[in-house]
Amino acid sequence: MIKTDILIIGAGGPTGLFTVFEAGLLKLKCHLIDALPQPGGQCSELYPKKPIYDIPGFPEILAGDLTKNLLEQAKQFEPGFTLGERADTVEKQEDGTFIVTTNKGTKHQAPVVAIASGLGSFEPRKPQLENLSKFEDKGVEYMIKEPEVYRGKKVIIAGGGDSALDWSIFLADIAESVTLIHRRNEFRGHLDSVEKVQELKDAGKINLITPAEVTDILGDGKVEAIEITKKDEEPFTLETDHFIPLFGLSPKLGPIANWGLEIEKNAIKVNNALDYQTNIPGIFAIGDGNFYPGKLKLILCGFHEATIMCQAAYQIIHPGKKNVLKYTTVSGVDGFDGTRKEAPKAVVQAIT
Repeated sequence: MIKTDILIIGAGGPTGLFTVFEAGLLKLKCHLIDALPQPGGQCSELYPKKPIYDIPGFPEILAGDLTKNLLEQAKQFEPGFTLGERADTVEKQEDGTFIVTTNKGTKHQAPVVAIASGLGSFEPRKPQLENLSKFEDKGVEYMIKEPEVYRGKKVIIAGGGDSALDWSIFLADIAESVTLIHRRNEFRGHLDSVEKVQELKDAGKINLITPAEVTDILGDGKVEAIEITKKDEEPFTLETDHFIPLFGLSPKLGPIANWGLEIEKNAIKVNNALDYQTNIPGIFAIGDGNFYPGKLKLILCGFHEATIMCQAAYQIIHPGKKNVLKYTTVSGVDGFDGTRKEAPKAVVQAIT
């Protein structure tokens, strides 16, 4: 049983990661659950190189860099992570705490649950292939968790966005061969990535097939070849050890929809007049996955919601104990890892 003060459902978005920092200022520990294999996964998988312009103090910052900064900011408060697992069930105990169990059976206990899963758990968009499911984890992967798995292997990647381009570039130095397939000639990725793939193609390090689609998977118990169909041409096959379709992620509210929470407009209804608590006391929803009158799905609004929620969580965890708000410029920041950050103290000196 993993025990913590605040159990955060969702480590893929900025709101959940910033909650760790705000909770840490109140000496509250956090543990995060996410279905993706790494924290910050939504920004990393969906738009790591897309610039964001409305983060206060940053005229422009890449989504991936924002995630890295938030993880660095949270690190001093030593958050725990359960990654690659989806929060499935919640049970309220007699002592008022909650036990949240994942799809892999991992149990977590906390007096406060904060749902910061954005639009829900993100699941990979899968190509419409009849025999796809029988090859899953047998040569078909939707995310690259450990690049070394592909060393010396033949790899086929399908997709036209940042993930497909970036992984094609990365694996070009690891795999025996990398083939990138896209249904169009044009790619929707970052310009630098598109240009790099062009260079690697010209150098013979990436095999580019466009416009084309994967129309079948062939193999006996594992992937052995892929059938590819180019526009207005007969299908042909290409031997491979791995087929990695990278078509983005699809949001689903998932099992959280069965937790007895009040849902409105496909989001979790909360009390924004007070603390973003749901209809179940002790369970909060912050970020893009909640709903209230006037809701704006902006990162900076999620940061505000996280801050208010942590103040309410403190009262649940320490009932009757008064928390005095202190500015970090005055109090400094004491990390759970023994670090301390503080502003330089004024020097008292007479002028003679």
